Amino acid sequence: MQKQEDIEKVETYSSDKTNLEQAPKRNNSKIYFFLIAISALLATNIYFYVKFKSSGEKLYTMAIQKQDLQIEIDRIEAELDNLVTLKGQEALDESLEASEDRAREAISGLRQKLEEQTITEEDISLAKQEVSRLKGSVSDLRINLNELKVKNELLQRENHDLNIQITSSDKRLNALSKENTQLKDKVTVAAGLKVSNIHVNGVSISKRGSIEIESKARRVDQLQVLFSLADNSLAKGGNKEVFVRVVDPSGNLFGDANSLFYVHGEKLQYTFKETINFTNNGEEYQFLWPLDKFKKGAYTVLLYHDNAIMGRAGVVLK
Repeated sequence: MQKQEDIEKVETYSSDKTNLEQAPKRNNSKIYFFLIAISALLATNIYFYVKFKSSGEKLYTMAIQKQDLQIEIDRIEAELDNLVTLKGQEALDESLEASEDRAREAISGLRQKLEEQTITEEDISLAKQEVSRLKGSVSDLRINLNELKVKNELLQRENHDLNIQITSSDKRLNALSKENTQLKDKVTVAAGLKVSNIHVNGVSISKRGSIEIESKARRVDQLQVLFSLADNSLAKGGNKEVFVRVVDPSGNLFGDANSLFYVHGEKLQYTFKETINFTNNGEEYQFLWPLDKFKKGAYTVLLYHDNAIMGRAGVVLK
């Protein structure tokens, strides 16, 4: 009996020892599991932290780049607006106008891209390139406008100098024209016909056509004008029109209101006119002027040619 109890004690001890040996193994497995789970959780947290941190940095960087691009675009647009003042004073050609239009269109497109929320890094990179190209275009536009301004200023100076030259030339031409006019007038005067001798007589005409000088007014049928012209080497030969003005003893001119000619630009009435052939050989010419009834007194006869007086003479009828 005692032996049986001892055997049971031995078995109980062995069982307890086995259980004690298995318990630490199970505990170690749990610990390993928890360690692995915690490690995985930490790795996941670190992954997402790094990912979100990287994404946030990218978004921040893109926001800064977008802001910088917007500032640069504002500067470029301000530069274009400043060119408006310069442009307003100059006449632009079509190529410069087209350059400005393309620049403003590019600015509008860039602003629209930067306002989009879905813009990518590639879009930002392309926008930077476009801004760089746009800066070059605006710079070229300013250079072209400055060159155009310089050219226009040079043209204005040349035009001013040319106007001065033209004014000076006009003055010289006017002076020459005046001198020529004066010279022409002098030549005209010098070339004008002048009588060397002139006589006015009262005459009667017989039935046979013979002419007799009369001094009595009641017997006078016509006034006879006899004159010769002085030789003039400047005067051209040929037919010359002579205008005659006859003034009666009361100072009244015989003539028709429609019978007009000019003397130095002034209209004058004439009594009658005749055409003579001037040969520059000292010929004597005769004009006869009839009147129904002559009265007593002094009659004055004036001869004109080429806007100037040739000579004058008178006769007194009794």
